[in-house]
Amino acid sequence: MSKIIVIGSSNTDLAIKTIRIPEPGETVMGGTFMMTAGGKGANQAVAVARLGGDVAFVTKVGDDMFGDESRARYVKEGLPEKFLLVEKGTPSGVALITVDARGENCIVVAPGANNALTCADVDAVRDEIAAADYLLLQLEIPMEVVEHAAEVAVANGTKVILNPAPAAELSKTLIESLYLITPNRTECQLLSGVAIANEADAGAAAGKLMEMGVKNVIVTLGSKGSLVRTAEGCTVVEACRVESVDTTAAGDVFNGALCVALSEGKDLVEAARFASRASAISVTRMGAQSSVPYRAELGE
Repeated sequence: MSKIIVIGSSNTDLAIKTIRIPEPGETVMGGTFMMTAGGKGANQAVAVARLGGDVAFVTKVGDDMFGDESRARYVKEGLPEKFLLVEKGTPSGVALITVDARGENCIVVAPGANNALTCADVDAVRDEIAAADYLLLQLEIPMEVVEHAAEVAVANGTKVILNPAPAAELSKTLIESLYLITPNRTECQLLSGVAIANEADAGAAAGKLMEMGVKNVIVTLGSKGSLVRTAEGCTVVEACRVESVDTTAAGDVFNGALCVALSEGKDLVEAARFASRASAISVTRMGAQSSVPYRAELGE
């Protein structure tokens, strides 16, 4: 099995389930409240660990209750403690999440210690990046850190996978360093400049990203599944049909599962099918890391 390293964010999620997401200036009475572990980087690292991947997670938390609880939880998940960094005098990241009756959500993040992750922190794990087969990144940490991590990975022959969330403009250098990018519909539209209304549009948008320098693209399309585009062409991978309760972290589970499947020698289409199964399980549960499935639940 190949080694995976995840560099990214750690948050504590404060989530409320309600009938509908409020309009600006409106108060809506909610129902169930949950405080759970989150952060795109952490969600993806935990997904890799629970699904059987060999993973290290590099992140930074604050010296507060949320940070202490997060680090203890990650160690329990099997993530090496030495890469779980603490920024003194800084609060840990927090996300406020509203989930409606259809399982859709809106999220506001206060990054806290995530913004304190530095290029020097990446340099400190240069050997671990070089020893990995895949580096998985997201955009809830400073962009210069993402770019530097990708540069270190490419210099050492490590394949870089970027989940470009939350949506942001990417530099030409970063785009050209990517073995794989995994945008959702909105992110793909922003990056490619191509409006996506159907699978053909998604294929065209993915093609545009490849023209920009990305080697492979997987566009996640929610309940419509995902579109895999490689040099050989496009393949649509259907989503598993389930009753959605909460879509929080569904994309993160997809990305973590994808890395596990690739590390086990599956091709991109096979890996996307595996990731779709894992993601489908996650949306049947509330919360972020609390929704991440274990390998046995996938029937493998």
